[in-house]
Parts: sequence; C-alpha cells; structure tokens
Amino acid sequence: MDLRLLLPCLIAVQSLPALDLKALPEHLRPDPFGGIVRSDRTSPGASYGGSVGLATPRGGYVSFQLVVSMPVGGPYSLGLSVPSPMEADVFREWFHVLAADKAHVPDALAPVSVPFRSQLPEPDNRIAGQTAQAFWVDLWIPRSTKPGAYAGSAQLDSNGQRKTIPIKITVLAAEFPEKDAVTIDHNSYSSGWIGEAYPAARERGGAKFFESDHFFRLIHAYHRIFYEHRGTFHQLGYGHGGKTGPEFAPALEGTGKSRRIRDWTLFDRHYGPLLDGTAFANSRRGPRPIPFVYLPVNPDWPASFLWWGEPGYETEFVNVVSAMERHFREKGWTGTSFEMFFNHKKRYKAYPWDGDETRFAKDLPFFAEYARLLRKAVPPGSPVKFVFRGDASWLMERQFREQAGIINFWVVGGTEFSWFPHAPKMLRDRGDIAWFYSGPPSAARVSSSITLFPVRAWMWGIDGYIHWLTVAAGTDPWFQYDGGVTALVYPGERFGIDGPIPSMRLKIQRNCVQDLALLESFAKVTAADRLKAEVARRYNGTSPADWWNTRPPLADTPPHEWTNTDIDEAPRPNERFFNNLDSAAWQNVRRFILELAGEAK
Repeated sequence: MDLRLLLPCLIAVQSLPALDLKALPEHLRPDPFGGIVRSDRTSPGASYGGSVGLATPRGGYVSFQLVVSMPVGGPYSLGLSVPSPMEADVFREWFHVLAADKAHVPDALAPVSVPFRSQLPEPDNRIAGQTAQAFWVDLWIPRSTKPGAYAGSAQLDSNGQRKTIPIKITVLAAEFPEKDAVTIDHNSYSSGWIGEAYPAARERGGAKFFESDHFFRLIHAYHRIFYEHRGTFHQLGYGHGGKTGPEFAPALEGTGKSRRIRDWTLFDRHYGPLLDGTAFANSRRGPRPIPFVYLPVNPDWPASFLWWGEPGYETEFVNVVSAMERHFREKGWTGTSFEMFFNHKKRYKAYPWDGDETRFAKDLPFFAEYARLLRKAVPPGSPVKFVFRGDASWLMERQFREQAGIINFWVVGGTEFSWFPHAPKMLRDRGDIAWFYSGPPSAARVSSSITLFPVRAWMWGIDGYIHWLTVAAGTDPWFQYDGGVTALVYPGERFGIDGPIPSMRLKIQRNCVQDLALLESFAKVTAADRLKAEVARRYNGTSPADWWNTRPPLADTPPHEWTNTDIDEAPRPNERFFNNLDSAAWQNVRRFILELAGEAK
C-alpha cells in the first residue's frame, strides 16, 4: 500500500466558485479571501483540495482544515460527520492582521460546535470583503479504534444549496507512544498576567481573585491545554529580586532555628492537582503528574540573602527545604522533578552574582554552595526528585566541565550549544537532563517553522526544548497583532470561554511531537543514524552534521569580553539551511514515518 496516496489530496483550482467547501492540510494556512498565506506558498503545488484523505496511527490526533467560500457573502451552516469511535474537535480560525504589512494570517482557534452557523463576512472578525472562513479540525483516534478504512463527510449549506466533500481516513495498526521523544516546555512568569488576560473574571473576583477557586482553575486550565498538546507548562513564581507569589510557596514564619513552614494551603491548592495528576483526570491523555516544576527557592527564599554566608542562612534553608521534601514524600508527589533554579542576573541589581546565564567565572562558587545546601536538606535515597537546573550560555563550555555533579539539568542557549556536537553524549552519559531554549516563531513565518525546535532537539539527541514565554498574547491580539511571538495560546474570554484557546502553531507543533514519539520507537529496529539521516534529508535537504555549526574563533576568547552582538554575528554557516523552510518540511518527514508505520508488524 502506498501511504503517500493517503495524505491530503489537494486539487488545484484557479478560483473558488460562488458557494464552495474546500480542504487544506495543516501546513497550508488560508487567508480570508480564498488564497493561501504568502509565507506558506513555498510548498510546490500549494492549493485547495476537493476532498480529505488521511492516514494515521492510533492514540493521537490527525488534523486538516475546511474552508467555506462565499464570494457574495450571506448566512451558512457547516456540518461534519465522522465515523465512530473517532471524535472531532472543530475550531474557527481567527484572522489576525499583521502590523508589519497588514496581511491576514490565521492563528487563534476558537472552539465551535457543529453544525456551526454564521455568516460571511464574520461580524466579529471585522474583515471588509471577507469571502472565506477557515476551520481547523482535529480528529482524535482512540487506541481502541480498529485498523482499516473509514469514511466521513463535511457539508456546507447556504440559501438552499449544499456542497459536500468526502473524508477518508485510513487507521493504521501502529500506535503513537504515550512517552514523548522530546519534552516541549512552555514557560511563563508569575500569575499577574492572568488577571490582565481575563479582566471580566478579575473584576468578578475582586480583591480575593488571586486566592479564589476560579483563579486556580485558570492556572490548571493552562497546564491542561499544553498537556493535551503533548507539552508541559512552567510557571516561575518569583521575580528577579526574589519576591515570591503566595501561591508558589508555602507561608513561612520564624527565624534561624525556628524558621518553619506555617501554612501549605495556597501551595497545595495550586500544585496538588498538578503533582498528583488529578488536574488532567478528564483529558484524553489521562491523569499523570506534571514532569517538572520550579521550586520557589531563590537567594531570598527561604532565607534572606542579607545573611548569605552566615550559619543562620544555612539553617533556615535546610530547615525549610527539608520540610518540603517531607511534605512532598508524604503526599506521594514522586513523579515530578522539583527544580532549584536561579533566574536573576547581576545587572538587575538585586544580587551580586548571575544565577541565570552566568557570565563571570567568579560566580560559579555560588552554585557549588547551593548544591551543598540542597544535598544537606534532602536525605539520600529520597523518592522525591530534586534537580539543580542551570540556564547556560556565555560560560556554557566551562560550566559543563566545572559544574559536573553540581548542575544536573541544563537549559542551554541554542546558538552556543550548536558549537559543541560532543555535548549531548557527554551530558547523557553523566545522567544529566539537557534542553535548549528560544522563543516561538511569529505566525507571519512559514508554518513549518514551529516544528524546527522539536526536530532540532531530536536531531541533537537532547531531552527537550523550552519556549521561554508562550502566554503573553498582548493587550489586543485580535486587532493589534505583533505576530504572536510570545503566544502559543490566547485568552478565551472574548469567545465566552473561561480559559485559554490554542493556536494553529501549537496544533502543528503537537502533531510533530507525536510523530517524533512514533519515529523514536522505530529506533529499536532501525539504526538511529539512518533515521536521523532520512529525517534531515526530507526535512530540508541536509545531513545530521548540518544541524551543528563549526566552533567559531569567538569560543576561544574570554566569555566575559563577549557581547550579544558578538554572539549574533559569530559564524553560523549552517543556519542557511533553516532560514527558508518549505511549508511542507515536516509533512515530508511524516510521509517517511507513515511508511515505517505501515511496514511495522
């Protein structure tokens, strides 16, 4: 069976007729006038199709788009029929106007029920002359689905006319593994932004909003949306000056030997459902604890940095962290890695050393001392997993060497890490965790750019990737849009939804991550080197070696003399392979994965 024939069959058309319903694959984003977003036209033959044809393993999602076209406008109704036991999630695509060139690009996805009734132009999107409305469709394929061919359809009705297109799904015997090949982490800071993103909820909650059940439900909703999209959510609870939000740390009292935890209430309301997995009880992936979480530990918690180096600092630190270990153990919270992480920089003028992206070698002894304190606080053999996380860039190479046995969770700058192809094996052999970090790509960029980060982590052989900020959609992402460079989800309050809604980029990334999990499973029968070579070739015509950069002369000079400009301008010849991706880059790899899945017994 040639599985290539089962990918979306897209029939080229010159223009859409008066009333029409067409299909697009996930990587070709439509505009509101019946065209395709300019940055996605890089794929040969990019066009609309008159049917949907998909092949998919079980235990995951498969996605496509439906586009309603009505050049003369008016009311319409969109219906969808899918075979049991599949489940369909349908989202209306919101068209943002890019501030740079006033072009329209879809990204935010508002969930809708079918049949969905509306009209063109869509009243709330306010696009003059809009002739097309797009819908993202996720099909959930339960593990219990029997392999074979299935059929469904989509229907468009308007003014007594009907347009129907067929949907054909071939379900393979293969299953998407539950365990991901790479962790995709979505980072955030504090909780104040929740009140800003949900002003109506904030107003209803009044002065007690940040202690209300509603507030904690919103936090858990953000964890759920990333969890459902095969990612995780990280929320740092303290600022650069050490101020810690009350929901991120247990309340303390006393000083010196009497320093103790007075109250766990807010902490347990926040983290309890996340650490025991009940926050995800009704999800399709099932309940499981979050894999990572920031501890509230910083230079001013649980002990004041004013007493750094004094016996009292050590006493307070050890007393409180020891109590945390006991609490976590008694609660059975042993499925999560608790991270001691320092997010401050010297230039913020709160502390005299860099905890984050350390630049000066004289700051490294602080890490050794905190590692000693953590070892003293946590009993040997504790089932509670404490890790010491360090975010490294300037001194990365030296830190790898000198902080072995101190830092065991590395989050590294991708540029600098690309100079050290030996590092993944070295860190892996030590038992260290390694992620790299960057920001999400703008929605203005080619759709496949969101897949580059998980693919790069997998190609490098490291554990994951962190989006440094993914919840800052801006004050008005609907009509004053900056491209969503710090947003992979959007607040749903505008659509009457009490929680976040996904983006198209998040959906595309999820599909890539579940594909990578399946691809990784084939390493048991196919050499990993061969898999990487084939992925690189199909993704962008490269070899695995092209995913690394040659060590630049800059790396052999003192890092404290570098500037950000020096790093940006350091020779990175291989970046040319990633600057102009085909929108179908990951679709080409997916075809390879489906071929392997079809051959698997």
